[in-house]
Amino acid sequence: MTTILLIEDNDFIRENTAEILELAGYTVVTAENGKVGVEQALAARPDLVICDIMMPVLDGYGVLQIFNQNPQLSGVPFIFLTAKTERTDMRRGMELGADDYLTKPFDDTELLSAITSRLKRFQHLKPDYDLQGEGLHEFLQDARTVGNLESLTTDRKVYQVRKKQDIYSEGDEPTRLYFVKSGRIKTIRTTPAGKELITGIYNPGDFFGYMALLEQTRHTDSAVAVDDSALVYIPKEDFTQLLLRNAEVSKHFIRLLAGRVSEREQQLLGMAYNSIRRRVADTLLQMHEQLGSEEETPIQLSRDDMAAVVGTASESLIRTLSEFKHDGLIEMSGKGIRVLQPEKLRRANW
Repeated sequence: MTTILLIEDNDFIRENTAEILELAGYTVVTAENGKVGVEQALAARPDLVICDIMMPVLDGYGVLQIFNQNPQLSGVPFIFLTAKTERTDMRRGMELGADDYLTKPFDDTELLSAITSRLKRFQHLKPDYDLQGEGLHEFLQDARTVGNLESLTTDRKVYQVRKKQDIYSEGDEPTRLYFVKSGRIKTIRTTPAGKELITGIYNPGDFFGYMALLEQTRHTDSAVAVDDSALVYIPKEDFTQLLLRNAEVSKHFIRLLAGRVSEREQQLLGMAYNSIRRRVADTLLQMHEQLGSEEETPIQLSRDDMAAVVGTASESLIRTLSEFKHDGLIEMSGKGIRVLQPEKLRRANW
């Protein structure tokens, strides 16, 4: 059930408003001043706040500032109540991030309509977006609306990069998040001896370059185009706002990114403990599954790059691929590698 925190110093207005909200089916938590209201919000995060402006101890502006600065409370829909109608007061509330403004006295319909409107707005994001289609634009547009991020969808130019072109290098300061519109990008880490390990292959619909932004460090790998590719750049400031300005936007965006962290952990675990045949099989299966509905399309990746993904020498990779071909598990041609028996590759005990 939706929980509403009502902060109002006038006993009659607080009790009457709480009764209306409870009759409408909401769970209501009340507070007689801003300090008590913040304490209750920290104890249990509400779904929406209705807050008077002129109150003792801590006024409504102070409450909203605390909400905006606290990661636990940031992004909660916030409606101001006030007996004042001066435009300067309304402007100040909106500049601080209030989502709506009701002037007392208000009727039941006006109150409930404002609540319904704010809650619907913050439920607008979908669980999933088709990032290989037009999902990126759709997600950013929804995030802009929900998070009130005016610049998020402006100037989303698509940048063309050539095959083998460097996008960023190890040690660079991160300035943006990258989204693959078409083509493929690889990220590489180089050992002190000069050996390369591919830490990720990013296909259309994937984000990359976010780890340095999240950790607020320099890039620990390099990014290079595997094919002629098209990228969308999301500036660092917009990415930061996506994560910090609104909890719902942050939750959905992190969900889009989290899978890559798990993949990297599995890759490192496999390199540490699995046999060469198991590692090659897992790499082929991963690339095969990434093709999705295009499973008949061969895997197109140079032997050197595939060896760098597996973490082995090219000679060892080629020998293992030849064994898989001989066993009828894969097919190799000038167009690439096609997985013929994915289940056998998956179940084999090497």
